[in-house]
Amino acid sequence: MAVSPTQWIPKTRDYIRETRSEMKKVTWPSRNEVVATTGVVLIAVIFFGIYLWLCDYAILAGVKTFFRQFGVDIP
Repeated sequence: MAVSPTQWIPKTRDYIRETRSEMKKVTWPSRNEVVATTGVVLIAVIFFGIYLWLCDYAILAGVKTFFRQFGVDIP
């Protein structure tokens, strides 16, 4: 679907105008809000990283124990 230059230029102009209009409606967070939510994200990432590491370690220990019962040694 090719668009001729006579159609492309007005459509692009309308797109830019509408984008600017929508961007004026955006409510931007304050610096304090950004810092606070960044802190929450970092704490959540650290918490879930440790939690998943512990779960992985526990499952690995369980699998090793299971295989040792049958005489297979996993390094």
